[in-house]
Order: sequence, then structure tokens, then C-alpha cells
Amino acid sequence: MLTGGQVAGLIVAVFWAVLVAFVAFTLLKLARLLDEAGKVVRDIGDQAGPLLDDMTRTVKRADEQLGRTDVITKQVAGVTQNVSAVTTVMTSVVGGPLVKAAAFSYGVRKAIGSREGEGRPADTGRPRLESGRGARKGGRGRR
Repeated sequence: MLTGGQVAGLIVAVFWAVLVAFVAFTLLKLARLLDEAGKVVRDIGDQAGPLLDDMTRTVKRADEQLGRTDVITKQVAGVTQNVSAVTTVMTSVVGGPLVKAAAFSYGVRKAIGSREGEGRPADTGRPRLESGRGARKGGRGRR
């Protein structure tokens, strides 16, 4: 039979054997995990080069397009200034004489209108209040 010390030693030995087996199993799983992580890193590294090349091309194209857009924007600004200048010139060249011609024709019409109706009071262009047919007694309109 086993003595108390031998039983205790046997229990400790079994405990240490289980502990070593558990640690060995954990280390084996960890080694597999690190191996898979290394493969993922290698795959990402292999794909990163072409991806960076594509990104570089895309950024260069975007820069070219922005350069073109800048040129177009400057040209549109120039066209806008030219149109503004032409509008100002046309307003001064055509607008002034047109206003004068309109004023002259208005004056002529007024003069002719006042000659034709010399016996009548001059038309001031204001609306007149009617007296007689359309007016009611008391000065109030229809209700």
C-alpha cells in the first residue's frame, strides 16, 4: 500500500502532468493561430502593392481633372467679365438713346393728345370718380 506521502506525491505528479498537457495544448493552438495570422499578413502584403499602384493612378487622374477644372473656371471667369463689359457697353449705347426716344414719343403723344382735346380738361392719368349713373346717394358703394 501507499503511504500518505506517496499518495500526495502521486496527486501532485498527476496534477503537474495535466497542467503540462493543458499548457502544451494551448501552445499548439497558439502556434496554429500565429501561423494563420502570418499567412493573412503575407496575403495583405501581396495585395497592398497593386492596391497602392491603383490608388496612385487614381490620385494622379483626379489631380489632372482638377487642373482642367481650374483652367475651365478661369476661362469662365474671363467670359463672365467680357459679358459684363459687353452688357455695360450695350446698356450705355442702346439704352440711352432708347430712353430718349421713348421720352420724346411720349411727349409727342401728350402734345398731340392735348391739341385734339383743347376744350376738354387735360388727362392727368389719374382715375376719376364717377358722378351720376354709377354713384349712390350718400357716397357709398354697393354692399
